[in-house]
Amino acid sequence: MKTSNLGYPRIGGHRELKRACETYWSGKTSLGDLLETGKRIRKENWMLQHEKGIDLIPSNDFSFYDQVLDTTLMVGAVPKRYFDVKESQGNLMDLYFAMARGYQKEEMDVIAMEMTKWFDTNYHYIVPEFEKDQEFGLLSTKIIDEFNEAKALGIQTKPVLLGPVTYLLLGKEKEDGFHRLDLLPKLLPVYHILLEKLVEAGATWVQMDEPILATDLTAGEQEAITKVYQEIAEKFPSLKILLASYFEGFGDNLDTVLSLPVCAIHLDLKRSPDLLDKVLVSGKLEEKTSLSLGVIDGRNVWKNDFAHSLEYIQKAKKQLGEERVIISPSCSLLHVPNDLDLETHGKTLPLEVKDWMAFAKQKLEELQSLKTLAGIPEYTSHQLFKDNLASMEKRKDSTRIHRPKVKQRVKHLNESDFWRTSPFEKRKVLQAAHLKLPLFPTTTIGSFPQTPEVRQARSLFKKGSLDGQEYVEFLKKETAKAISFQEEIGLDVPVHGEFERNDMVEYFGEQLEGFAFTQNGWVQSYGSRCVKPPIIFGDVSRPKPMTVFWTAFAQSLTEKPVKGMLTGPVTILQWSFVRDDQARSITCNQIALAILDEVVDLEKAGIQIIQVDEPAIREGLPLRKKNWKAYLDWAIGAFKLSTSGVEDSTQIHTHMCYSEFNDIIKDIADMDADVITIECSRSQMELLDAFSEFDYPNDIGPGVYDIHSPRVPSSDEILELLKKAQNVLPASKLWVNPDCGLKTRGWKETKEALKTMVSAARQMRDTVGHPSH
Repeated sequence: MKTSNLGYPRIGGHRELKRACETYWSGKTSLGDLLETGKRIRKENWMLQHEKGIDLIPSNDFSFYDQVLDTTLMVGAVPKRYFDVKESQGNLMDLYFAMARGYQKEEMDVIAMEMTKWFDTNYHYIVPEFEKDQEFGLLSTKIIDEFNEAKALGIQTKPVLLGPVTYLLLGKEKEDGFHRLDLLPKLLPVYHILLEKLVEAGATWVQMDEPILATDLTAGEQEAITKVYQEIAEKFPSLKILLASYFEGFGDNLDTVLSLPVCAIHLDLKRSPDLLDKVLVSGKLEEKTSLSLGVIDGRNVWKNDFAHSLEYIQKAKKQLGEERVIISPSCSLLHVPNDLDLETHGKTLPLEVKDWMAFAKQKLEELQSLKTLAGIPEYTSHQLFKDNLASMEKRKDSTRIHRPKVKQRVKHLNESDFWRTSPFEKRKVLQAAHLKLPLFPTTTIGSFPQTPEVRQARSLFKKGSLDGQEYVEFLKKETAKAISFQEEIGLDVPVHGEFERNDMVEYFGEQLEGFAFTQNGWVQSYGSRCVKPPIIFGDVSRPKPMTVFWTAFAQSLTEKPVKGMLTGPVTILQWSFVRDDQARSITCNQIALAILDEVVDLEKAGIQIIQVDEPAIREGLPLRKKNWKAYLDWAIGAFKLSTSGVEDSTQIHTHMCYSEFNDIIKDIADMDADVITIECSRSQMELLDAFSEFDYPNDIGPGVYDIHSPRVPSSDEILELLKKAQNVLPASKLWVNPDCGLKTRGWKETKEALKTMVSAARQMRDTVGHPSH
């Protein structure tokens, strides 16, 4: 019996990679410094896994930005617009970062590649771009270099490769007349070259990640999977392939998977608990094929229930034999924080709650414990098992978790709680008379730059070095400056800037009951962007107002309607580590009621426009269509519950970013937000195709510039995007805004970009004969 890990967090225990990347991007450190940081993190990760007794340790799970972008560079699928960057910079890393972040230097101005969510996670990947005449060739040997790097340390690793079918299907065709899967015959030879080099270097196991198998595939896509692995088996008969898919079961792809000539098949038994039985009962598993049992949750922070996991292990062991069983996490540990031992603050993470948890390092220890217990006939009498069982029981019976009043409030909800008083057409008339906004009204998504001064003040306040009143006065000055700037440039609907907020989810969780927090529980969202998800361990409620003071203060500084900014219930749920002892839908409605209380209090304070962000609605969509309706019913319902308690004259906005909307556009319309703002600039307004094919009833703000890139858009660029939008939607429905919040940007680029955006909106008003107010 072996233990295997599918991937390890790559940011470092204290976000070393984030700092190394950002100082390199700003020109403060050299490329050599950046590469050395990466090497140090990889060594620490490999040595830790070796010390914890992991048999199959991954390599090439490290990335400076994103594993899909790594693959794009590896196979030479560099879009033509970056060729000049490649020539001018002379190193692959700057080309790599240009594809991720865009490039604006001297006379060169190149936009970044599109970014979207990695399946149903809050991790983002850079979307590959393909043309009909696409050529591939080995450009980066990172996977071989890192295998050799680990080997020099005395560690034999299992290199991880994103499978070719998943890679192609995660990309986009940038012209008509072909399907990206048509490119497979051109792509496969590059994979064969890589595998040949890995064999020459001494690799015995290779993990091929094909998570696309967790989705609904066509017969042609299934055939492509079969072709890929038959060819690999023929060309590399001695190479042991571990085929890894995760986040769901195999569904209708199961027969295809079981027919593949691979050495081992990974099963995500956290997302698909019945998958092991389906595989064993099918009778189609090849006699020599091993099973990798994903029994430890790679996407959540809760301690593993040994009794439950050992049932799976013993069942597989009995039918297959010990030598064909591999114990694994359900997926890469990329999605959980590094080390629970770094959590020493009992106020934010009570010791009782901490005892219920395991981060990446602790999950490695759980793997070894399960292997030990699985080898003992009477494992229930072993101390490892007894300690784990005691922890499970304490959590189940804890009074911290259950709040009867919260449960009763959810139980007594009725249908009228989920609807606004009047339909949108009537609300729009009242809001227009009330707000008196011009055509193409301008706004932002909410946050303004979180400068070093803002972050330092927050840090000093938390440490007690800055007293409460001093901190409030500092925040008031920052808010006043933001309002003044927005009035100066003529922004129609200003925001307060959110300087008091650390994160759009963490900030709210800190003020809600049922949440706990970490000091160092960071996970990567994309590139150098890391988030510290709250932990929902119990019933959720709002003891007091959370945002009213700062929004009302900002409103007192201007005659324009300041937009109140809240995070929606589904996004708070999706971007937290959620309790696993009750249905997610129940937890979501508890959060929705807390947000509803805040919405009502904002309205009472005179706030006429309230935005409830839900960027995670699409992200949470199940990977198989048959499960969509059940999810959308409760997710859309939770949003409506949180926003339906206001008067018709109060305008409700929502925001979504980096998601494909076409397949759920009707459900988005069912949210009945007065205005929806969406990411559109990286895709050059492609996302609006969904709104052209469906008569979307409410107002829309398509993002007109990409805030995840430091480049400043030109006026012509924004005008072109607005004209594209106007070709799809009537001018009376269009708002003008950036793609997302501006907290990660600097003030200089923010001011230039917003001035350009406001100017473009005014030009659009003039073109339709509707002058600015």
